[in-house]
Amino acid sequence: MKRASSLWLGAVSVLALTVQSASAQTTAPKAKADDASVKPYDPSWGFNMAGMDKAVRPGDNFFQYANGTYLKNIVIPADRASFGPFIILAETARERVQKILSEAGKHPAADPKTTEEKLGAFYATFLDTAQADKLGATPLKADLDTVRGVKDAASLAHLFGQAAFGFQYAPFSLIINADDNNPGEYALLLHQGKLGLPDRDYYLKPDFAAKKKAYQAYIAKTLTMIDWAGAEQEAAKIVALETELAKVEWSRTEMRDPVKVYNPMTVAELAKKAPGIDWAGFLTSAGIPASNLENRRIIVGEPTALAGMAKVLSTADYGTIRSWLAFHLASDASSYLSQGFVQAAFDFYDHELEGSPQLPVRWKQAVSHTEDAMGWAIGKIYVERYFPPAAKARITGLTQDVKAAFANRLAHNTWMAPATREAAGRKLQNFEIQVGYPNKWRDYAGLTIKPGDLYGNGARAIAFEWQYNLGHLDTKVDRNEWFMTPQTVNAYNDPNQVEIVFPAAILQPPFFDPNGDSAVNYGAIGGVIGHEMTHSFDDEGRQYDEHGRLHQWWTPDDVKRFQALADRYGKQYDAFEVLPGVHLNGKLTMGENIADLGGLTLALDAYHASLHGKPAPVVHGLTGDQRVFLGWAQVWRQKLREDSIRNRAVTDPHSAPEARVNLPMHNIDAWYAAFGVKPGDKLYLAPQDRVKIW
Repeated sequence: MKRASSLWLGAVSVLALTVQSASAQTTAPKAKADDASVKPYDPSWGFNMAGMDKAVRPGDNFFQYANGTYLKNIVIPADRASFGPFIILAETARERVQKILSEAGKHPAADPKTTEEKLGAFYATFLDTAQADKLGATPLKADLDTVRGVKDAASLAHLFGQAAFGFQYAPFSLIINADDNNPGEYALLLHQGKLGLPDRDYYLKPDFAAKKKAYQAYIAKTLTMIDWAGAEQEAAKIVALETELAKVEWSRTEMRDPVKVYNPMTVAELAKKAPGIDWAGFLTSAGIPASNLENRRIIVGEPTALAGMAKVLSTADYGTIRSWLAFHLASDASSYLSQGFVQAAFDFYDHELEGSPQLPVRWKQAVSHTEDAMGWAIGKIYVERYFPPAAKARITGLTQDVKAAFANRLAHNTWMAPATREAAGRKLQNFEIQVGYPNKWRDYAGLTIKPGDLYGNGARAIAFEWQYNLGHLDTKVDRNEWFMTPQTVNAYNDPNQVEIVFPAAILQPPFFDPNGDSAVNYGAIGGVIGHEMTHSFDDEGRQYDEHGRLHQWWTPDDVKRFQALADRYGKQYDAFEVLPGVHLNGKLTMGENIADLGGLTLALDAYHASLHGKPAPVVHGLTGDQRVFLGWAQVWRQKLREDSIRNRAVTDPHSAPEARVNLPMHNIDAWYAAFGVKPGDKLYLAPQDRVKIW
């Protein structure tokens, strides 16, 4: 489905199933503050030279040359699947949020009314593991009774719709977002939703047979904990049902095509194309107004998938369907239940699939889930404390430098037709760049938080968020809304609004240090800015015009030339092994790969322009160009567990860290000159084989 393109998926992926009780509070020991091999940054000037491995030739593996010693010495914390600068900054932000929430809870209220009281009550209730363990599966009772009442198409559709208001499960994703064809208006979107495993490949490919077996065991364990009859047998039936659903789902690569997933139709037409589901009942149960519902316009993402899923479900045994719904209810709500549910979910989703050996401490998960519930309330306090106006001003100037570099690139592009090149320039000029925090904040007056009601607080937060989204339906798009809170370590490009957004939490070292070396800053945050700008011209973003409308504004020859370059570039990623026999998917990662190449190229151009014709200073024996490339490499210093690498190779539209460094660089001529890379070096590409898109 069409979503805003982010810099790094892992930074915004909050696993809802990874909390732990107060009895399991151990974590990996922290690195000493003066351990230069662990720090991703040197505050004296900007680059952590102690983390380099100069025994590696830059032209053989630049990622290891820039980061090898650092990666050798860091230890992934026991509660993590990966570790590096993104996570280090995310941990810093989380510790700051913990302080905010702890202070908010110092004066608890029996009936929280103010935002601070609600934040404190939600957080404190989540920390009360003794109460959660005492209740066990009891909070699920009313919702499980609803599941037991599912006996026909009408009751099934009603439950699917109710999933928008709590922990019930639906295999479809209902979204209210900008209309690709009319980006100034909100529209109703329907997509295939999630199954229990991360991707359809986990159900269908022999490589993942062991994970599929472990999933079945997790289902059986969860059903046993809720006293569901025949847990072992029902688990096998659930896996069989989801396998049939996976067979008809679209692949992640198919879903990257914004034209293919834009299929407007009426609800009546949807009912004809995908019979077997009571779509009207589903939508009204989700809160969509019933008046003239059959004629309501809905944008369907994957029509054949939804038709196939409807057929599978219409012929499935209702006993199996009820077991399936009961399992997903308990699994999706596990964070808000007793320790047994928490542990079981962690053991499968985090340990089995990602390789994390240990649950995070409870306070970390309390922070994450409070952010899920009231993230914008936290964000408002966060920027007041940790993001001064001066920081916003400094980074805004750098964004304009990169934008100017891109304008120059577009103006001198040789493979685009003149009219298309001119239109591309207009699109770039229309960019809105938002930094730090949004122009307005969310109001949580309508959210009810009850001290001691962990499950209820979680369900009401989900319902509150959906009601907020329902309020957007049939209205004008609010350009002041963000997809990420200020305390998020990430950035994104919104194709409909032609804007890029940089939350406050990413605007700190090693990405950006106003007192650091400018070349390192350009390579790091400059590369990030260029990355997000380039998303508007990657294989997806290029299909949106200067006003954010999805249509073909390129000539057919432009499209062919672009696709030829993209295909050549994609083959470099297809050939990249993340583990023996495990390759990246160049089509799945295409947009992020193009953005990485564009981002690094623009960062270098912007740095050169900032010199105003003067020679670049040499710092610690490194030229300006060398420091730009090292600045980019430094932010991708990430180590991952093997299971996480395998998972991300299938599910993540971002390439592995080593590929994000080595592959863009060996397509940039200046990198060869900067580090003396010559034929015979492993990363060497002949000039005619280097891909230049933007």
